[in-house]
Amino acid sequence: MTTDASGTGVGPLLRGWRERRRLSQLELALRADSSARHISFIETGRSRPSEEMVLRLAEHLDVPVRERNALLLAAGYAPRYAETSLDDPSLGTLRAGIEQLLAGYDPYPALVVDGSYTVVAANRGIAMLLDGLPEHLLTPPLNAMRITLHPEGLAPRIRNLGEWRGHLLAQMERQIALARSEPLRRLYEEVAAYPLPETGGARDDHEEPAPYFALPMRIEHDGQVLSFVSSISTFNTPMDVTVAELAIETFLPADPATVKYLRSL
Repeated sequence: MTTDASGTGVGPLLRGWRERRRLSQLELALRADSSARHISFIETGRSRPSEEMVLRLAEHLDVPVRERNALLLAAGYAPRYAETSLDDPSLGTLRAGIEQLLAGYDPYPALVVDGSYTVVAANRGIAMLLDGLPEHLLTPPLNAMRITLHPEGLAPRIRNLGEWRGHLLAQMERQIALARSEPLRRLYEEVAAYPLPETGGARDDHEEPAPYFALPMRIEHDGQVLSFVSSISTFNTPMDVTVAELAIETFLPADPATVKYLRSL
């Protein structure tokens, strides 16, 4: 085959993922049980990889499931992974499991978002934190990043907004570096441009420093300052694009006062 100089075939796409992962052709070849020469031929279009080789390289390059379909299409093969709507009956067991998990986490906040931070499920703990926000932020589809960082959203209530905002933006930057998601990039540009709220979001200089074990989100609710650390879970070895992009975020109370307050509600 002639060399693909267009940059649109599977070769340039694989080269882009390899460079993103900072691997040499030899390192990738060793991981994929191939040779640096063969990897070079694939990347330049001199050799067409088999479907199995495309998937093997994608696995070792940790390519997101959605992008693996794009690699297969670029190589002339059919997509391997379906993209099923969460409303589909085939995902009924998944939905039930998620709902049970979120309900079981009450009264602590927990939610599920997709790859663009659209909220697909949330529990009463999250509803408590969102109480009083303007309707335009709560109109579906809700977006977790938009709600958190918007100057009319949770931002004025977050006592350590500078630290928490930096954490969220860095998290999005890492995701953008790992996956070529234009919707996620547009969302990042939007929320990063939000002005800081004129009121709130400030630490009280008289507060005693607490020995937190991870960066907390410190947020006001009805005059009480609550502290949470977050944990994000995803599904192991997903075989569906929709499921692969779901993330379950749970907020664990970071101090005894928060535990006591939430259990009293």
